[in-house]
Amino acid sequence: MLSRRKLLIATAAAAATAPAIASAQTAAWPTKPIRWIVNFPPAGAADIMSRALAEWFGTKLGQPIVVENKPGAGGMLGADIVAKARGDTHIVMISSAASHGIGPVLYKDVPYDPLADFTHIHLVGTFPSVLAVNANSPVMSVKELVDMARAKPGEINYGSGGNGTMNHLVGQLLVRETGVQFTHIPYRGSAPAMNDLLGGQITALMESLPTAMGYFTSKRMRPLAVSEPERAPTLPDTPTFREAGFPEVVATNWFGFSLPAGIPPELAKRWETEIAGALQSAEIKGHFDRIGIRPGTLGSVAYTALIKSELARWREVIRAGNIRAD
Repeated sequence: MLSRRKLLIATAAAAATAPAIASAQTAAWPTKPIRWIVNFPPAGAADIMSRALAEWFGTKLGQPIVVENKPGAGGMLGADIVAKARGDTHIVMISSAASHGIGPVLYKDVPYDPLADFTHIHLVGTFPSVLAVNANSPVMSVKELVDMARAKPGEINYGSGGNGTMNHLVGQLLVRETGVQFTHIPYRGSAPAMNDLLGGQITALMESLPTAMGYFTSKRMRPLAVSEPERAPTLPDTPTFREAGFPEVVATNWFGFSLPAGIPPELAKRWETEIAGALQSAEIKGHFDRIGIRPGTLGSVAYTALIKSELARWREVIRAGNIRAD
């Protein structure tokens, strides 16, 4: 049996060796391809940002980055994959308002904890939701759309890329403020929702600016209002909901970069530095600017605090408005 003195010496030696081992493992990382989970369908805002960043890092980390679209349940399906990969240093994800700010307080039996099951690294980007109609629609303003819905209760609908997404909830903020009954039509992603708006199957669409920007530029869709407090630089002629007379409809879409819980602190810090550098690069900033995304500036601590505050905000909104995942 070890003497007390020898036991203390052995324990101290082990404690001193552990950081060195962790540092060596981090220095050797990555040792295989990295899975980048996008918890939304292709061509959406999360996918656009992920592929731009994955291409950037693919040339710098010495291992390929494999982008995997895992849509479903408002982004929670993909998030659950990462949550269950505790300690896996070769899987990352784009976390979002839907998967980490809204879904966990909107749905029952969410299979993960949006804070405890993740290592949140950095805010990646923010942008508004946009209320849009087909370019051939006679509706020219949010007020006209609300008046139409008031005259035909339940007959006027709006689509979004899915239940529990920010775009769904921004629509519900409009319903809450006006007391007007709109029918929400959830889609499995942005592409089918926009196709149905163009085809006349739905009256209006609440969509993320980066996803819809090309349709506004080509004049196939008409933006009516944006959800942030200030106008979007890429849509300078489109009012905010506040300017349009609906001051309670204010929200920002946010996406961030997250890892599973149990990641070595050295690796988490390395990712934070790498992501910050990418977001400050002229290449990524230029790409984001063209489609209306503001690069994120919040590091790990501040981004985690943002998620906490958003969970509290949307919990109150959902309870007060009796909003359900229809």
